Amino acid sequence: MPFSWLLTMAWRDSRRNRSRLLLFMSSIVLGIAALVAINSFGNNLQDEINGEAKKLLGADLEVESSQPFSPELRQFFDSLGAEASEEISFASMVLFPKNGGSRLVQVRALSGNYPYYGRIETSPAEASGQYQDGQQALADRTLLLQYDAAPGDSVKIGNLTFGIRGSVLKVPGQSGVATSVAPPVFIPLQYLDSTGLLQKGSRINYKLYYRFEDDARFASLLESTIEPRLEKEELRFDTAEERQEEIGSAYKDVTGFLNLVAFVALLLGCIGVASSVHIYIKDKVVSVAILRCLGVTGNGALAIFLIQIILMGLMGSILGTLLGTVLQFGLPLLFADFLAVEVSVKLSWPAITQGILLGVVVAILFGLLPLLGIRKVSPLTALRASYEHPEKDKLRYAVFLLIILFVAAFSYLQLGEFVEAMAFTGGILLAFLVLAAIAQLMIWLVRRYFPVAWSYSWRQSLANLYRPNNQTGVLVTTIGLGTALICILFFVQNLLLDKIELTGSENQPNMVLFDIQDDQVEELASLTRQYDLPLIQEVPVVTMRLDGINGRSATQIKEDTTSGVRNWVLNREYRVTYRDSLIDSETIVEGSWKGSVSSPSDSIFVSLSQNIAEDMKVGVGDKVTFNIQGAIMDTWVGSIREIDWQRVQTNFLVVFPEGVLERAPKFHVIITRVDSAQQAAAFQRAVVQRFPNVSLIDLNLILQTVDEVIGKVSFVIRFMAFFSIVTGLVVLIGSVIISKYQRIKESVLLRTLGASRRQILSINLKEYFFLGSLAALTGVVISLLGSWALAYFSFDTPFSPPLWPMLAAYAVITGLTILIGLSNSRSVLSKPPLEILRTEA
Repeated sequence: MPFSWLLTMAWRDSRRNRSRLLLFMSSIVLGIAALVAINSFGNNLQDEINGEAKKLLGADLEVESSQPFSPELRQFFDSLGAEASEEISFASMVLFPKNGGSRLVQVRALSGNYPYYGRIETSPAEASGQYQDGQQALADRTLLLQYDAAPGDSVKIGNLTFGIRGSVLKVPGQSGVATSVAPPVFIPLQYLDSTGLLQKGSRINYKLYYRFEDDARFASLLESTIEPRLEKEELRFDTAEERQEEIGSAYKDVTGFLNLVAFVALLLGCIGVASSVHIYIKDKVVSVAILRCLGVTGNGALAIFLIQIILMGLMGSILGTLLGTVLQFGLPLLFADFLAVEVSVKLSWPAITQGILLGVVVAILFGLLPLLGIRKVSPLTALRASYEHPEKDKLRYAVFLLIILFVAAFSYLQLGEFVEAMAFTGGILLAFLVLAAIAQLMIWLVRRYFPVAWSYSWRQSLANLYRPNNQTGVLVTTIGLGTALICILFFVQNLLLDKIELTGSENQPNMVLFDIQDDQVEELASLTRQYDLPLIQEVPVVTMRLDGINGRSATQIKEDTTSGVRNWVLNREYRVTYRDSLIDSETIVEGSWKGSVSSPSDSIFVSLSQNIAEDMKVGVGDKVTFNIQGAIMDTWVGSIREIDWQRVQTNFLVVFPEGVLERAPKFHVIITRVDSAQQAAAFQRAVVQRFPNVSLIDLNLILQTVDEVIGKVSFVIRFMAFFSIVTGLVVLIGSVIISKYQRIKESVLLRTLGASRRQILSINLKEYFFLGSLAALTGVVISLLGSWALAYFSFDTPFSPPLWPMLAAYAVITGLTILIGLSNSRSVLSKPPLEILRTEA
């Protein structure tokens, strides 16, 4: 057949059915819009990261260590002619003398001209360049607002009081969320020793920043000289390019996940396309049979309607792309708290092209499923309408396979991990199959156990669920999946909040004091009791490093790529404790606990947590050697513990028995509980004033902060899920409107036979009540199963679904289905039967 003739026939046939074809198009608009918006935003974000790579790090090279840098290393870099800056950072308490408020912050003591690229944005703007000229500080803007402080006030850090020179608005390479738990306070490095905060056992982070005049020379030195030296000394380091890759990869993972959420919306739309095309083509069977009588082949007839679907898909893709391009202008505001850079919005032609092509491809794939039936329409159908060809087109299975491969390939492109992509594809496929199976089960149950004794309106509405061209399957699938997605997101948010809920029990500790020195333990314990606070735990902590396993040194194990020992086990600094008994968050799973060593000649049996024993590749009886601040000590694995890390307790990877570490340099941790914010503030103020080196973690405050962060993340995810639920509603509307054309004769026949408007309205209301209820209940059940699986396998926490949100989801979805269905029936009810038949003829 000439293509021009096929195109002409497609155009002529569409003239009477364009409203229906526009419904096909609308099903994919929102999915394409979401994908284009996210991809455009992701491309613009990556361009910004690429353009500001050095500003993300603030230097050409960052060297990091948990120990002070050696003079030899400093001399090494001095010999390379690099400009240097230094930073020492740690968590500590600060006190605002103005109102007595205290808070855990991240103290960052700086010297030099860091950042070399970009700047610390402050208010006033000149504060970032002037605070190092005297005993002044820069404090996070949110921190100042929280404690009603401002530039010109003062803040006490350790033994010194600093004037607040300005508020910090933005730090290179940091997002707003990153500073939520411990907001930064910058001070000049020259005053750090005078604060008295650098105590034995303090967890301190040391950094050196370097800037090189010549990029090419730095690249050469990095490969030939700098990198080998830093690796030899086992120091962590970062370059602008590496930081760019790390941040870019993290944001790519986020946009990939959001793309999958948007892709679910597109898949829902595609189900709507397939359903609408299926009903549309059923109306065209006689027309196709007539064409077959006139000599048109089955493939020719297929091509006529496929052209319509492609054109509608193209129009829907273009419309969705335009909408997505507009939506992307609001995404930088939506993600503002999570971004380390400011994103400038511009058109992303790769995202636009991908959106248009994707829309056309999915329209073809999902439209082909019902269209393939056209190839088997017999010319005899034009003469005998009841004739139905029993043969099904075997190409349907190939199209099903193409759809699955398409979903898997798109998932892989977004996630970059084959296993995760297959899991996502399998999950989507399983959800669709379960929803479709439930819909078919409902149809079978209604037919099998039809309530013949019920009233006419009830019987008619139930019969509509399995009548020819019914919408039970498509509505249950689309609305059910959209409902399931929204409910899962809600339940997972609650799971995360429940998992970090630390204050629900009256006996649960909620305040931790650490960096306590030996000579401060008794006095601080006495102060705790003075405030009528329970001394729940007092724990000594000793720092050490791993020296070897089973007679092999850590260096030898690192060089042996077949050892299977994880690098983090070999490189980390261990913080261990000693005691004579287990605590209630620990359970022995292998070996036996030995709580004391009575003689210096006795073997030392330590207890390891399950995860570190697995990563060390050791078991009970194996030898583990530690370097305890210069002293080498051989120990043997006496037991392996399972630890409940969710308990607010001092849980340790390694526990020594008593009688070994008592004389080692150490610090202490105290855990207690406060009952009110006022009590917490008064206790913190007293501790900071008498023990400025001691830091406190108020777990109530941490809980509030995490709650806020999860709320922001949840809002972003729900914003994307919004496209799925709205697409589901669009598909619902489209399916209901399309079904109107199938049901007009049925309604007219009822009107002609004497049925009143009230009876028809009652039938429709009950039918859509059943459909909405079935879709909503199915979606809620799927979400309960999915949320339980996440709670059990991922979060390892009990799942207790909240009742009211489930009821609200059911009521809203059911109500919308009824509302849309009844609004669609008005034209049938408000006009005489003859007028309707003439209009539709």
